[in-house]
Amino acid sequence: MALEVTLTKDNFEEEVIKSDKTVLVDFWASWCGPCKMLAPVVAEIAEEYKDTVKVGKVNTDDERELAMAFKIQSIPTIMVFKNGKLTGTSIGFVPKENLTALL
Repeated sequence: MALEVTLTKDNFEEEVIKSDKTVLVDFWASWCGPCKMLAPVVAEIAEEYKDTVKVGKVNTDDERELAMAFKIQSIPTIMVFKNGKLTGTSIGFVPKENLTALL
């Protein structure tokens, strides 16, 4: 099973809002340099926290509706949800510690 879940408007509610785990959501796009730099960091977090945190990825080119719903203006944007509520946001490439601090 992949540690990172591909999120779409169809599964977002189920995978993120209704999740019993903390969910880290990575809003990204294939053409985005900083997104490519952040991807291995996100993958590392998915591996290290697999028992307590779900990691989801939203391709903003494919899921414009979701990106608009969360007012994503620049990518990468990381959002952390706990009990269905947004509890933290990080924009741009940041060190892993910044992301794990949001968890």
